[in-house]
Amino acid sequence: MNGDGENQVREERQALAQDGFPTDDAWRRLSPKMLLIHPVKEVIRFLPALIAVVIAGSSGGQNWWGLVGAGVAVGMGLLRWFTTSYRFTAEQVQLRSGLINTTTVAAPMDRVRSVDVTSSVLHRMLGLAEVRIGTGAGEKQLRLNGLTTAEAAALRGDLLHRAQTSAPASPDTGTTAASGGAAVADGAAASYQQETVVYQLNPSWIRYAPFGPAGVVAAAAVLGIGAQFLNESGLGWSRSGIVRGTVDRLQGLGVLLAVLAVLVVVLVVVVVLALLGYLLAFHGFRLTRDDTGGTYHVSRGLLTTRATSLEIRRMRGVEIHRALPLRWVGGARLTAITTGVKDDDRGMSTTLAPPSPLPVVTGTAGAVLGDAAAEVPLQRHGPHATMRRYTRAVGPALALAAALAAAAVVWSLPVLAVCGVLVLAAGVALGWSRARWLGHAVTDRFLVTRAGSIALSTNVIERRGAVGVTVRRSFFQRRAGVATVGLATAAGTKEYPVLDVPQEQVAKLAAQILPGHVEQFLR
Repeated sequence: MNGDGENQVREERQALAQDGFPTDDAWRRLSPKMLLIHPVKEVIRFLPALIAVVIAGSSGGQNWWGLVGAGVAVGMGLLRWFTTSYRFTAEQVQLRSGLINTTTVAAPMDRVRSVDVTSSVLHRMLGLAEVRIGTGAGEKQLRLNGLTTAEAAALRGDLLHRAQTSAPASPDTGTTAASGGAAVADGAAASYQQETVVYQLNPSWIRYAPFGPAGVVAAAAVLGIGAQFLNESGLGWSRSGIVRGTVDRLQGLGVLLAVLAVLVVVLVVVVVLALLGYLLAFHGFRLTRDDTGGTYHVSRGLLTTRATSLEIRRMRGVEIHRALPLRWVGGARLTAITTGVKDDDRGMSTTLAPPSPLPVVTGTAGAVLGDAAAEVPLQRHGPHATMRRYTRAVGPALALAAALAAAAVVWSLPVLAVCGVLVLAAGVALGWSRARWLGHAVTDRFLVTRAGSIALSTNVIERRGAVGVTVRRSFFQRRAGVATVGLATAAGTKEYPVLDVPQEQVAKLAAQILPGHVEQFLR
């Protein structure tokens, strides 16, 4: 490395040191305050097993087993802190963990794609935060669990600004072509004061919570944890006096009233859990854009706060979700289609707008894209595509309705025949809905595709992000004269299909998605 390269590295180290990070390549431990957090988390993690151990020990006259189990959990928490260390270099952030099998995870500065800053209740009480650094969708995240909140905020800004201004090494000098990297690092905190607010949650929009999937997910989680607790504790559902008493009362009401009572209770539980889950996850939700650093920032959460940062230059589009029954009340939610993000928490890392009014969501999509492509009218796919929507929905419904009708005759239960008619009607309605929403459009910058009914979604993808085009024709599609044209990209789900495009439009659409490459194969 020449003198200019050494000066560049020295300036980067000084800029990093001014933000409070050590740059002498020495391994360091995370905050000692984590000695108070790790044992508590381990005890909570093994709480069902500890309860089972205590109950088993009590029945055998050995109450000290519970203390032994708690001591093991606390020891594991302490050991985690003693076996974890990190260091900063001019090129990487490195994290080393493990006692017997030591693992080292490195995040190159110039490959940082996303940065999440999370603070649980315990973290917030102690002034700490966890920083998750993502360098690619297929790579392991680096987690620094135990930085102070000031260090976490400064590190987030520094990493993203360095990634924004970094460029590949020059073959002549081997140095990075980062223009003003140190100056940007020094001004990272100041730039966050000039962020543009793109979306801010209105507290009244919590009314959309019961109509999203959060309620069902939360209810399933609570039931799963409750069942595990009862089983691990040795009590079980059959031994619970409350459960047995409730079952006896329901049996005394009759079948119809018992079913109605159960449905009402389930509905109330789902609504309450949905409201609670929405409040916990999206309280204070705020989407801002930092034009200086070239990033979008999302902050949210009530008890556990989380701040996620996404690079603008790696965003390839957005997805508008309008699933039932959220669509019935005029709501929608928005997620980003971006590269380099490992979204392993049901889309929360890429959420740009939680369940909100549809005009607000489409307006946010336009602000993020800098284009109103999400609101353009879509082209229909013709009668053959419509017929396929009906046959694929009505066919299974017709088979089920026939089975219910046969069972009604065999068992002399007219109610089964009524259920069969309802199932057939639902299949027809589903086919109509799928045909109604199916469509696509091509603008100067974007491919817009919409499909589905129960899980309706509209995808708006930049055509410049296409790395390939796929054209698929099944046996039934060939007979119907349609094909599925897919835009292949490195972002999001990797492929975004346009379903059942008429045969005469396939070549034109493929050429629009990837001009100059596919025409020769589709003549």
